[in-house]
Amino acid sequence: MTASRTADLERLTLGFIPLLDAALPIIAREGGFFAAEGLDVALSRENAWSTLRDKLAAGLLDGAHMLAPLPLAMSLGISGAACETLAPLVLGRNGNTLVLSKRWSEGMPLPDAPAPEGSATAPAVSARDFARRLRHRGGPPPCLAMVHPFSCQHYQLREWLALGGIDADHEVKLVVLPPPRMAEALEEGRIDGFCVGEPWGSLAQHRGGGRIVASGAQLWPDHPEKVLGVTATWAERHPETLAALLRALAGAADWLAASPEHARQARDWLALPPYLDRAVSHLETLAPGTEPIRQRLDGDLRPSAEAMAPMANHIDQALRAQGGRLAPERLSACYSPVHFDATTHQDRA
Repeated sequence: MTASRTADLERLTLGFIPLLDAALPIIAREGGFFAAEGLDVALSRENAWSTLRDKLAAGLLDGAHMLAPLPLAMSLGISGAACETLAPLVLGRNGNTLVLSKRWSEGMPLPDAPAPEGSATAPAVSARDFARRLRHRGGPPPCLAMVHPFSCQHYQLREWLALGGIDADHEVKLVVLPPPRMAEALEEGRIDGFCVGEPWGSLAQHRGGGRIVASGAQLWPDHPEKVLGVTATWAERHPETLAALLRALAGAADWLAASPEHARQARDWLALPPYLDRAVSHLETLAPGTEPIRQRLDGDLRPSAEAMAPMANHIDQALRAQGGRLAPERLSACYSPVHFDATTHQDRA
């Protein structure tokens, strides 16, 4: 591909965490979609969401593959120093797995058959089974990991526990771990389960360290899981670059959806050492939509405040506990589709 447009900032760095839903930036780089927009993009692999957040806020990254709730948490100043942050594009929907160790999941019904659309029947069965085991066994509370306090994984883990009548603040121990450390920590017995994005849940199951007992897609069907995050200041300074980024990522999504061969090629790119390396060796291809995880890496990339309602409710509850509230206008500003719509209009012109 050859460059077709000119951006106001040609060289930039995007941060990512090694997860399958970092696919679109990786495809855009390896497949030439960034180059076609006149962009020279370096992808910086980060070890933890807090590190990625701080680098974006400090201007060390131009943009990032981000947890969907994190731009709002940054804008509100409840995750690090206050920094108005925007989410102009959805990078992936669904994709989270809830995994329990062999000790806790042995004999537990697995979510092989999908629950009806919008139903939490399958997660409720495993949650209630987990609650029975927890109260029967006694001893220290099981330790469950999630990736960041302001993440869909955290909120979905809490909602799954609530389906079993489990008090997440008193009956279990919740800890934060970076996604790449989950499977190893489970195998070593340092945690009893986790909620994480792919491929780490399926990897833990493939290696025999645990079993998938529920998915985020069953709890929140088609929820935005990861977004492109940029600071509002950066977006204001570099509107043409932002538009070029959105065009390149949308082009990567269209390419991925075009054929099974493209999904296999994308898997090979993700398997390169700078990206996910051996963490995807158990996958033959990127297979969007596979049950029960139903991860979507293409399709509807348009952000909206309405789609963020499940995670916004959790943030609002936390703010109200401190005497505040989540203003609807703040949510709308953070997940506004204005940049996406303007870029789409440019493409149609």
